[in-house]
Amino acid sequence: MANEVQQFDVVVIGGGPGGYAAALYGAAAGLSVALVERDKVGGTCLHRGCVPAKEFLETAHVRRTIEHSAAFGITAKSVAVDFAVSQARKNEIVDRLYKGLSGLIKGRKITVFEGTARLDADQTVEVLEGTDAGVVAKGKNVILAAGSVPRTLPGFDVDGTIVVTSDEFLDLSVLPATAAVIGGGAIGCEFASMLADMGTKVTILESLPTILTGCDAEVVNVMQRAFKKRGIEVRAGVTVTGHTPKKGSTTILIDGGDDVKVDMVVLSVGRRPRTEALLGEGTNVEINDRGFVVADGYQRTANPNVYAVGDVVANTPQLAHVGFAEAIVAIKTILGEPVVPVDYDRVPWAIYSNPEVAFCGLTEAAAKEKGYEVVVKKDPFGGNSRAQIIGDTEGVVKIVAEKRPDGTAGQILGVHMAGPWVTEQLGAGYFAVNWEATAEEAAALIQPHPSLSETFGETLLALAGRGLHVG
Repeated sequence: MANEVQQFDVVVIGGGPGGYAAALYGAAAGLSVALVERDKVGGTCLHRGCVPAKEFLETAHVRRTIEHSAAFGITAKSVAVDFAVSQARKNEIVDRLYKGLSGLIKGRKITVFEGTARLDADQTVEVLEGTDAGVVAKGKNVILAAGSVPRTLPGFDVDGTIVVTSDEFLDLSVLPATAAVIGGGAIGCEFASMLADMGTKVTILESLPTILTGCDAEVVNVMQRAFKKRGIEVRAGVTVTGHTPKKGSTTILIDGGDDVKVDMVVLSVGRRPRTEALLGEGTNVEINDRGFVVADGYQRTANPNVYAVGDVVANTPQLAHVGFAEAIVAIKTILGEPVVPVDYDRVPWAIYSNPEVAFCGLTEAAAKEKGYEVVVKKDPFGGNSRAQIIGDTEGVVKIVAEKRPDGTAGQILGVHMAGPWVTEQLGAGYFAVNWEATAEEAAALIQPHPSLSETFGETLLALAGRGLHVG
């Protein structure tokens, strides 16, 4: 039916987390939905990002556990990793999830077009360069969810062997003996942690003064100490100017510092929106100078019938679960239903390194910058019984609350964790921050014993003024 204009309530451009969530949520509400995807539904997160990376991090966790099994009375004579097997397991997991997602989309009668889409005037979408090239779909509303791609650095041409981005890294079958990760943000720290746990000697090169910029200082300190113990060298505040490859390795050039010779360079310097050629003439959609789509709190662009969600949206965290939340906001707005915009200062963050990091809300420094007087309590995992049982005691829980006039802790402003399985423990902290609970209200909730989450509960009790084990 090429060139015949097909009509829909909503046309979604991009089938990543934001796009497919919008399609599924809209179809569940009874809207007729078309979804245009250039590759496979699931997007970067499922095929080249979140899910594959976490599978490899779990492989690293299993290896680490076996290496330390003697402490539990278990003898493991040798630990060897066949990374090709982990790669195959990753592919199986991704394929199962892809098939499940495809089944959901089919079950909700969402029309899927394969190809690259361009939005033209009057909410008209043309499918280009794919199986369904030539199809024209018109929506009463259009949702832009075209996603993002890894950024690169001048002087570091990606060859898939010596210089890789996350895309190429997640397709490796053999790991390098030495590697430099350029970029010490969340993804860079995950890659560095995984590589180190698999036996690779790792150096992190970060241009900013510290790794994990934006995290609370206590959390960063935990990570710095843990990385140092595991032999991960962190060089912050450095500028890389290029590299000189030679016989299967390369030397990274550092401005004013010692050069670094490694077998592989992993670029982890952020992601850029995929908005090139996304818009035709007359769309009335604004793109800022960095290539991002400008949208309001209800995900509306300057064109009231065009919305944007996920990594293409300006000034938002590039997190899959943020895309999910934005998709729901967009569909509810289209339906005219009551909706609360995403509060980007309070979204949950999860970093699956070793140790893990999880947080939401304001850091202590950010709270003070916003003019709050604060009360802060922190509790290390060292005294937690479950942490001692599993043999993983490195980490801390820190809670930031607004100081009342009488000096006591009021509303909880931020929860910050580093340590064992904290990515699975943040839920209670997220609720506390987003429901604007006070320290006393949150401290009244019972934590199971023995559990890792008790450290969060203990910190709350101390924050409320009467800790059991924490002063």
